[in-house]
Amino acid sequence: MSITPLMPVYPRCGVRPVRGEHCHLISEDGRRFLDFASGIAVNALGHSHPGLIGAIQKQAETLMHVSNLYGSPQGEVAAQRLVDLTFADTVFFTNSGAEAVECAIKTARAYHQSVGNDQKFELITFNNAFHGRTLATISASSQEKMHKGFLPLLPGFKYVEFNDLEAAKAAIGPNTAGFLVEPIQGEGGIRIATDEFLGGLRALCDEHDLMLVLDEVQSGVGRAGTLYAYEQYGITPDIMASAKGIGGGFPVGACLATEKAARGMVAGTHGSTYGGNPFAMAAIGAVLDVMSEETFMADVRAKGERLKARLEQFIGNYPDLFELVRGRGLFIGLKMKVEPRPFVAHMRDNHQLLTVSAGDNVVRIIPPLVIDDSHIDEFMEKLSAAAASYQPEDAA
Repeated sequence: MSITPLMPVYPRCGVRPVRGEHCHLISEDGRRFLDFASGIAVNALGHSHPGLIGAIQKQAETLMHVSNLYGSPQGEVAAQRLVDLTFADTVFFTNSGAEAVECAIKTARAYHQSVGNDQKFELITFNNAFHGRTLATISASSQEKMHKGFLPLLPGFKYVEFNDLEAAKAAIGPNTAGFLVEPIQGEGGIRIATDEFLGGLRALCDEHDLMLVLDEVQSGVGRAGTLYAYEQYGITPDIMASAKGIGGGFPVGACLATEKAARGMVAGTHGSTYGGNPFAMAAIGAVLDVMSEETFMADVRAKGERLKARLEQFIGNYPDLFELVRGRGLFIGLKMKVEPRPFVAHMRDNHQLLTVSAGDNVVRIIPPLVIDDSHIDEFMEKLSAAAASYQPEDAA
């Protein structure tokens, strides 16, 4: 048998973590890595956060799982906290970001069909977006590399250029149910929606009774310097998908919606065996406890600005490698003039620095939100050493 026991769908590297300590990972062979990848924006509180560990341990001793056929005191508490902190009136808990986006898509369609507009099922989405790996979420993406092997795609999605409000407006037709958009494209290269674009989509939704669906799976839960990135635009969505950092490492997601948007989501329309389990609700509670601390978000923004400023000063030393720095909070993109994946591998393998590549020749810098200045110093030292020793022509 030649296939590996783990289905070989990931091009796994040689780093094999077995332990985490705050903002570092320790591999099987004892190497210590500075983790500025955070499990792709998941480990918002770093590794081994005592509050998160304590909440999960306590819940494990009390109740791990119970069917959603019964009442959920734990889910009610977590949902109410999210309602109190956001635009939403109601929440459905999932196990992942892709499931949260799936629920958001269903919620948008169900809204229109609940009022008799059965023809309104199409969501307008945007080029270079990433919404997940299920059939619906890859169908929502324009990226052909994600489609290969899984055709035909599901109908109901129309792609237009990101940050092009006129293109979005022109795409509206009799089947349009709404827009599905990331305020900040993560996999697409930390590309930030303009105020005019996101505000314009909100206005178009109001004018045509469409649903504005935000995918904040990666940009949310403090990553961009506010609990959710939409807060920085002066608008609110109708529906929003959240995941990644919301569990701090525990697999959980959420679909948030207004009462109006959720009118079609009645008993029997959606479900999840594990969604909203007590374990996950304990993790959300622990994360929100930290995020709700008075200075937490301001500190994330300040650390992000310090890191960006140092990066902007640094890249001038290597004009052949780096082009610009962009991002908000601790959701930062370092745009390169060369393919970033070999450089990400070089940093990882030779300088024990973990980052993540993205589209548009970008290195994603997405550290735990609990870093301090010593971690920024360590990051810059490792990045500087990596850039000084890097030879693009020799990269595999």
